[in-house]
Amino acid sequence: MPPSQFRRAVAALADRWPRPGLGTAFLAARILVAFALPPLVFAHESHPASPPAAPSAEERAFLEESDAAMTKMMNDMAAKPTGDIDRDFVAMMSPHHQGAIDMAVIELRYGKNEQLRRIAQEIIVEQMQEIAAMKLAIGESATDTTPAPTQSPSVPIAAVHHHPGMKMDMSAGMKK
Repeated sequence: MPPSQFRRAVAALADRWPRPGLGTAFLAARILVAFALPPLVFAHESHPASPPAAPSAEERAFLEESDAAMTKMMNDMAAKPTGDIDRDFVAMMSPHHQGAIDMAVIELRYGKNEQLRRIAQEIIVEQMQEIAAMKLAIGESATDTTPAPTQSPSVPIAAVHHHPGMKMDMSAGMKK
């Protein structure tokens, strides 16, 4: 568009639009406040009046164990591809599910909310079942000889059900 045509178009539009006045100034001020005020208000909220209290020893232990569980899960999920998509899937998902189990155990160890503790127990059972199902699906053994996540690893399994003077011979029932 040549400059003379542009000037004529601007002049024609200027005749149709009202001249800026007090109403236009108030509208501009309202828009300015609407865009300038929220950042100022939210910036104030992001700085609490008092700094948060230092975490308790129990909370520090919870946070350290949670961080260790997350780090282990993320490292273990970085499985090297084998070329077998199904095996690779299980290799990545098993640590993911184990991470959920580890975090649920930490909740059971430190959490106080009974509803969350029940959910954590359900997570442990469900995630262990899913790990076993995935392993079975690719032909791996699903049996795990490690203690249950909530059982102390230092307690021998035989000692858990030991009753003095009671002898059990299960071999007779096992023979066919």
